[in-house]
Amino acid sequence: MSRAQLTPLTPTEVAARLADGHVVLVDIREADEFARAHVQGALSRPLSAPGGLPTGREIVFTCRTGMRTDANADRLAAEVAGETFVLRGGLDAWIKAGLPVEQDRKAPLEMMRQVQIGAGSLVLLGVLLGLFAHPAFFAIAGFVGAGLTVAGVTGFCGMARLLAFAPWNSRAA
Repeated sequence: MSRAQLTPLTPTEVAARLADGHVVLVDIREADEFARAHVQGALSRPLSAPGGLPTGREIVFTCRTGMRTDANADRLAAEVAGETFVLRGGLDAWIKAGLPVEQDRKAPLEMMRQVQIGAGSLVLLGVLLGLFAHPAFFAIAGFVGAGLTVAGVTGFCGMARLLAFAPWNSRAA
């Protein structure tokens, strides 16, 4: 249903259209994700900051795998007057096709990945300490689970807020 509004294009089709100047490639990932790697010449317009899309040319939307673009196809198509496209397979497919990418390996991991690593590590630590040291350590896993539930319900992630102050994230701010 949503796919009908965003016509899928292969990475090679998008590359040809970019070279001809027929389209603008708009990456809908968050700024920290875009900073780490993106299609050369793509514009960053995160879903969290709608608007500001270029006019006068056709737009190809992309994300890392194409799933986020597909999930928001109706919204994205509604923001553009002309025909809209999606890069099939997203950045991952672009890289797999051997097309040019701007990468900054020194950029910190995306905040959501940092939260997933931190939460998973704390749960694992709590379970292991609960099994081998003292059952009270199971509370660590419970605390992390409660925090993730609150984050999912309210949109406020305390762990992400704390990680934002970590020294490795200082250059992304």
